[in-house]
Amino acid sequence: MNRTLNVVRMQLVNRATYIWVPLMVLGGTIVISLAIFGLIASNGNVEVDMFGGGAQAPLWYFAVVGVQALTLTFPFSQAMSVTRREFYLGTLITAALTALGLALLFVIGGFIEEATNGWGLGGYMFRLTWVWSQGAVLAGLFFFSLAMLFFVVGFCGATVYKRWGNVVLTISLIGLALLFVAGLWLIGQLQAWPEVMAWFGSLTPISLTGAMLAVAAVLAGGSYLMLRRSIA
Repeated sequence: MNRTLNVVRMQLVNRATYIWVPLMVLGGTIVISLAIFGLIASNGNVEVDMFGGGAQAPLWYFAVVGVQALTLTFPFSQAMSVTRREFYLGTLITAALTALGLALLFVIGGFIEEATNGWGLGGYMFRLTWVWSQGAVLAGLFFFSLAMLFFVVGFCGATVYKRWGNVVLTISLIGLALLFVAGLWLIGQLQAWPEVMAWFGSLTPISLTGAMLAVAAVLAGGSYLMLRRSIA
């Protein structure tokens, strides 16, 4: 366990990746979003609340964090005689801690927006109605799950690269894109778009959160299997 915690400390040596850059991205998107809300509100004809998704940018950035978590520190960890299992667990713990901190900031932001009626402008970035429809705890879990999913996607992609190289990674990405397009084509051929849209509309925050955690768990498990045979 101590060696796993040492991996956490090793990952956090580069605080910019896990802490400062996400905070900079978050701060920048808040300023830009508030400026946009202010410009719209200055016209004086806003009759409904405004909602923006720019504040979610730090969550998307976690895919980059996942890539860097492997490519920047895995070779060094192997030189320090850290086992692949210890590196894997320590890295996921680091990601979970930082994702939890970011989710907490999003929940705090949601409470601030509720107390100030959307920063006094009627603009909301954190307290998105659907996400908060089942309470603050589930909203926080939703943001945590989204950050972890993006992290694991980036980590898994980097593991494929480490295990098989750039060619296999590129082929995999093209294959996934083709499967996505084929799925869209099949839905169109079956004229099933109304049913698909109805299914998406029926999703609740807790069901989507559970789905994201399940996908993240599958990708994380696959990443570990590949990491065991990857060359540092």
